[in-house]
Amino acid sequence: MVTAARVLVVDDDPTVAEVVTRYLEHAGFRVETVADGLVAIERATADPPDLVVLDLMLPGIDGLEVCRRLRALAPVPVIMLTAKGDETDRIIGLDLGADDYLAKPFSPRELTSRVKAVLRRASGPLLASDSSVLLAGDIEVDISSHEARRAGALIPLTSREFELLAYLMRHPRRAFRREELLEAVWGWTYGDTSTVTVHVRRLREKIEADPANPVHLATVWGVGYRFEDA
Repeated sequence: MVTAARVLVVDDDPTVAEVVTRYLEHAGFRVETVADGLVAIERATADPPDLVVLDLMLPGIDGLEVCRRLRALAPVPVIMLTAKGDETDRIIGLDLGADDYLAKPFSPRELTSRVKAVLRRASGPLLASDSSVLLAGDIEVDISSHEARRAGALIPLTSREFELLAYLMRHPRRAFRREELLEAVWGWTYGDTSTVTVHVRRLREKIEADPANPVHLATVWGVGYRFEDA
């Protein structure tokens, strides 16, 4: 019997927490709620969840610090809940490794759909490929083990970073618009394309010898990005 995925909801608004819990449980998830950032870290450490729904405005320590500490513990998927218009916090959260975000007020149905999508991408196979191992210079991506290496050393990637890298490597020399990557990797037909920009920057920091002068993740001015397999 497959155990239902466990979601840790971190929000100090009892109404939001109750609604989110009800929708997620109705969708078949096991849900635990906490209202404090430090408690969230303690619970995630003691019993790692499959995904965290994290509000950024929390008592004690804020959601950004919680995200930072969670990322130091394990690559658990994180969906952030942000105040509408807080673009700076969204960008910082994505920089810290959050997989997705929703601005309040949000639809509980959309949140449930995002949770399913993030978990599916984190645990399931990526798009079909003729090869389970992708190679480009000293970069090696093993689809089956969900691992990426540079010169033999393991690269610590979030699930979304891994998917973006694998997708680009499967289409070398093809220039993608940010909107195309947002739909192909995130599954969004619309959204903030700065999400793609942040993830590309993070990938460069992890796979490029000199992120300021990337060899693999090239910017195509006026278009977007392409992967060079040199």
